[in-house]
Parts: sequence; structure tokens; C-alpha cells
Amino acid sequence: MPIFRCPQCGRHGYIAMAHCDGQVSTVGQWPPFGPNTPALLLRLIQNDKDIFLQGRRAESLNLGIGAYAYYRRVVENEKDRLFEKIINVARQLKVAPEIIAKLEAAKTQQQFKQAFADAKDAIPEALKIDGYNPLTLLHSATSKGIHEMSDAECLQRAQDIRLVLVALAERMSAVTKENAALKAALGRLASGLSSPSA
Repeated sequence: MPIFRCPQCGRHGYIAMAHCDGQVSTVGQWPPFGPNTPALLLRLIQNDKDIFLQGRRAESLNLGIGAYAYYRRVVENEKDRLFEKIINVARQLKVAPEIIAKLEAAKTQQQFKQAFADAKDAIPEALKIDGYNPLTLLHSATSKGIHEMSDAECLQRAQDIRLVLVALAERMSAVTKENAALKAALGRLASGLSSPSA
């Protein structure tokens, strides 16, 4: 079977099959079809990136039950990493030590539901999405069992989970970049001063 490569990048390819009547059909594609996923999100969920991308493909094909199952597994598997990243951002923002302690305690919770409940009042404002705690939103989106919903409901919840994960990854990145830029600016400005009080 002939393989046709993208003339622009040379990496993407299609496998074509010729029929007896002269028609040509595409029978495969590499990389597999799927919408673009922000690199920020893939870095956030790096251990479950492949599972997430399976969910993304299922979502793009309107396979709600499949997409929901994959995304739900990602959120549950990545609980500790999500908390770890949120704690790092909280430290960068210099939030109160008791808030960080609350987040650390929630991270150690084995039960997914309890961990998210314990952290509902401990998320830094900079990470909230329109005033909502992203962990509470994710818990709400993943709290229903697949058997309780139609495929359309599962698809909507899957899309909601993805959008919240993307927004959370973007906020974390923005806070980290802003903090790094501020530190660099302070360093440059302070180097011209004889003392911090000058």
C-alpha cells in the first residue's frame, strides 16, 4: 500500500488503498487523527498523557462514554500530581502556611472524593476559574457513574473535564511565568542598588 507524506513536514502520513474500479481510499493516518491538545496540559498530566489522548480521540468521535471513562481515569490517577503542582503554585504565591498545610493534608488522602472535599477552601485565588475551585469542578464532573448517564451526558461531562483541566494548566503556567519574570526583574533592579533599603 502506498504511503503519502505531508509535503510540509514530512512526518504526517496517510496509507491509501486502490480499488479495482480505480477509486482510492485512505485506510490509515499517522499520527492518528485527533484535535490539538495544549502542551501545557500534557505536561501537567504527563504520566497519563496517552490515556488522555485516547479520551480526546473518543471525544472527537462523539463517543461520550469512552471519553468520560478515559478523562475520569486521568483525573483520578493524577490526583497527587495536581495537588503537588497546586502546592508549588501556592508556595510561589506565598499563601498562608495553614493553607499549604491543608493542601498537603488533602494530597495524602487516599480517597479521591475526600481529598477534593478537604481542599475546597484551600485553592489560591489565582488558580480559580471564574471564582470556582477547579478541584471542586473536577470532582463534580467525575462524581457520577457512567451507568447513570446517557452517551450525550457523558460527552458533555468529558468536554467539561477537559476544559477545566486546560484552564487549570494555563493558570498554573501563567502564575509560574509571572513569578519567574518578577524575580528576574527584581534581580536586575536590585543589582543596581547598594542595599535593599536604598
